[in-house]
Amino acid sequence: MQYNYDLQGHQYSNIRRTDPRIAAHIHAALGPARSVLNIGAGSGSYEPEDRYVVAVEPSAVMRAQRIRNGKAPAVIATAEKLPFDDDAFETGMALVTVHHWPDLKVGLRELRRVVSGPICILTGDPDALDKFWNVEYFPEVVAIEKRRYPPVQSIIDALGGKASAQILPIPLDCVDGFQEAFYGRPEAFLQPEVRKAQSAWGFLPEGAEEIIVKRLEDDLKSGAWDRKYGHFRQQPNFMGAMCLIMGQPKRRARS
Repeated sequence: MQYNYDLQGHQYSNIRRTDPRIAAHIHAALGPARSVLNIGAGSGSYEPEDRYVVAVEPSAVMRAQRIRNGKAPAVIATAEKLPFDDDAFETGMALVTVHHWPDLKVGLRELRRVVSGPICILTGDPDALDKFWNVEYFPEVVAIEKRRYPPVQSIIDALGGKASAQILPIPLDCVDGFQEAFYGRPEAFLQPEVRKAQSAWGFLPEGAEEIIVKRLEDDLKSGAWDRKYGHFRQQPNFMGAMCLIMGQPKRRARS
């Protein structure tokens, strides 16, 4: 299942912005490396500004948003066929993108080939998607996400088995507009522009989105959502499905 960003991603960067607290986890995982390869870079969220970054992005619409956001132009390529030499970069990152790749194993093998040091992958853990209350209101969307997100262990295996994974805390006022970012602000899902920046909605059959959203809208109006989930409005963090996988550097052969 592939999302067409050239068709549906025109306002993506207005909603999907860099949250500094999530960025701190990502940049720490990158370590002290000075050169960074960003695969599936989109509009440039979470790219460190104090290092040399080369971005790879196949979508023309997303590349254009990079320029509007003041980011450097991206290389036109895909994860499965990277136009770089072996070990060309000290570190690499692939943030909320691997579920879009047609061939995960090939893409991660290519990423490992061109990066000598640690690799940082931010993804959703499909086994943790049921933690969020949207499974009650948007079960069709959650089912789509479960099919799209690769199992965490499959990513670790594709990186050579030498990686660690951790679930990241999502802050209540998170400025990055992925679904779990609104765990305490459910009214955001009533805004079409928010849903358009969350690719899973784009796979629903025609007419289904309106029906799904009305479930939530009705319960917000009646107070049913707040009676059951209102405590999330004050909960400072949410531990959901956002998973940071950190692949270790390559082992150097002894001379």
